[in-house]
Amino acid sequence: MWFLLRLAFWLGLVLILLPTGGSEPTPKMPVTALEAMSAAKAAVGDARQFCERQPGACQVGSQTAVALGQRAQVGAKMLYDFLNEQLGPHEPNVTLTVADAKPSQHTLTPADLAPAWRRP
Repeated sequence: MWFLLRLAFWLGLVLILLPTGGSEPTPKMPVTALEAMSAAKAAVGDARQFCERQPGACQVGSQTAVALGQRAQVGAKMLYDFLNEQLGPHEPNVTLTVADAKPSQHTLTPADLAPAWRRP
């Protein structure tokens, strides 16, 4: 629910800040910044009380958000798998085992393992 409210807020802000395409002058409204902030504060306060007034709508909204999140995860996995097949290495499925891994060469000296000097 909060994600949708934040998304609506930022989308609205972007739409407000976009330049208009027409040559029509913007209408002059006698609204001060203080009045606009007061109205925004009242709207946020009203939005916080929405779930108390409409618990069914909040429950359905949260279930919808969960379902959309799960669908987005499945879609992202499908896209990842598709891109991995198309752009990944074209070798046959090779499975590396622990025996195939190179053993450690232990070539680091104690000076290499010491932490970097830092100024006090």
